[in-house]
Amino acid sequence: MNFTQQFLAETRQIAEQLDIVAIEKAATLLAETRTKGGRLFILGVGGSAASASHAVNDFRKIAGMEAYAPTDNVSELSARANDEGWASVFEGWLRGSRLQPRDLLLVFSVGGGSIEKNLSTNIVAALRYAKQVGAHIVGIVGRDGGYTREVADVCVLIPTVNPGHVTPHTEAFHGVVWHLLVSHPLLRAAATKWESVR
Repeated sequence: MNFTQQFLAETRQIAEQLDIVAIEKAATLLAETRTKGGRLFILGVGGSAASASHAVNDFRKIAGMEAYAPTDNVSELSARANDEGWASVFEGWLRGSRLQPRDLLLVFSVGGGSIEKNLSTNIVAALRYAKQVGAHIVGIVGRDGGYTREVADVCVLIPTVNPGHVTPHTEAFHGVVWHLLVSHPLLRAAATKWESVR
């Protein structure tokens, strides 16, 4: 088996092992958030920040949800990192956005954050603040799920089928799961362009 065959075989394994119940719960919670007039805040760092930006577009345009990613505003993000420190950038942004109990945080992360390992501590701080406020949390994360899995209302864990490919598979499946969610009958509010062209 060459590398391409192996990687695609791993991809099939992950797709077959995804927690369907957790994904359905995430769809329900997102739909309830929209019905209550809540906002969706999507957090991610690195490649997951790019996923967050793309997902904001899809949740706004396809699912009809008010959605934001703090990493889309590089001026505020870099000012907060410079003035207050990287660990608090998301928490500060959420405070400035007046996070409410009816709102929802969606976290894209490879490891879910860990204070002990000093990884994605900005996500951990944001999640602690969300819990304090009473906002809901959905995580789409890899490895053991980290802090996100500990505190999320719903956590979709991307299975590890090869420890050497955790990051690429997790980040790829962020896209699979959020595209599934915006296409879900509970959430889809508008047709996507190419499907509407005959």
